Amino acid sequence: MARYDDIHEIQPNLDGKGLRIGIAMSRFNLDVCEGLLSAAVAALAKAGVAEKDIVLATAPGALELPLILRKMAESGKFDALVALGAVIRGDTYHFEVVSNEMASGITRATLDTGVPIANGVLTTNTDHQATSRMTEKGRDAALCAIEMAHLLKAL
Repeated sequence: MARYDDIHEIQPNLDGKGLRIGIAMSRFNLDVCEGLLSAAVAALAKAGVAEKDIVLATAPGALELPLILRKMAESGKFDALVALGAVIRGDTYHFEVVSNEMASGITRATLDTGVPIANGVLTTNTDHQATSRMTEKGRDAALCAIEMAHLLKAL
């Protein structure tokens, strides 16, 4: 896949064998979250991550995810982390607060700790949008975690 002959390009690596992956999942909008989780775990298994090397921690809601993820990252037990949740717009400004603060907290946790965190938290306008995206988003977040774990090791 090298596009340039004269430079070294680090190739994506989606081999999950030997990686330790932590998942932090919100329990708010649980049906969507479990759909995300099912897709993520299936993708991790297909990529070769052993079941014994996956740890799941759940939180009441999306705002609690950054703290859990930071604690997991600081433990030194994981090569990468996955955040899963669903923030679905309601009738109040609360949607924006939760979405923005959760995303900011996840970014801060990964930058402060150096452990890659794939953000698989859906932020949608409707329940239908969330359910229609949960499988793809869960899978993509899992694969992103694997790829980023390898990329950081290569760097």
